[in-house]
Amino acid sequence: MTHDGERDAAPTDGRLPLDAEALYAELRRAVQALLAAGPQPTHLVGVASGGAWLAERLHRELGLPGEPGVIVATLHRDDYAQRGLAASTAQTRLPFEVEGAHVLLIDDVLYTGRTLRAVLNELFDYGRPASVRLAVLVDRGGRELPVAADAAAVRLPLPAHQSFELVRDGDGRFSFSLLERTPPRLG
Repeated sequence: MTHDGERDAAPTDGRLPLDAEALYAELRRAVQALLAAGPQPTHLVGVASGGAWLAERLHRELGLPGEPGVIVATLHRDDYAQRGLAASTAQTRLPFEVEGAHVLLIDDVLYTGRTLRAVLNELFDYGRPASVRLAVLVDRGGRELPVAADAAAVRLPLPAHQSFELVRDGDGRFSFSLLERTPPRLG
C-alpha cells in the first residue's frame, strides 16, 4: 500500500501485495468477537469456494462444535444463463437445522452483493434462520445491492476491470491472485 491508502501496482506474477494470512488472522479475531457477542449457538457457513475454505479453517482453529456448513448459490444467481453450472462439483451442505438457527456467513470477497443475494435465497430454501450475519476477508466496495458485512478484515477498492480471488495452497495457507479483465471494445 502507498502512504495515501491506494494499492501499489500489482506485480507481474499475478499476486497481490496483500498478506492473506495476516488478513485471515484479522478475520479470525473479528469472527471470534462476533461469536462471543452474538446469540448461541451460531453456525458458520462458508460461501463456496473461498468462503468455505475460510469457514473450515476458522471452525477448526476456534474449536467450534460440529462442522461448518457450505453454501453454493449457483442456481440462484441472476447471471445463471450466462455462467451456467460452474465446473465445481460443490454442493450446499448445512449440517444443522436452518429453521430458527443463527448463521454467520463467511465469504472471501464482497463486491456487488449479487452473490450474497443468491446465497440468501439458497439458505432460505432450507428454512428460515433466526438471524444471518456476514464476515468477509475483503470488502472491495462497488455494491449494486444494499448488502453490508458485519465484519471485514480489510476494505480495499479495486477498479472494475480488476478482481482477485483467494488461493489456498497444499498446506492450507492463503494468498491472493489478481485477475485482469480486458474492458470491452466499443465501436
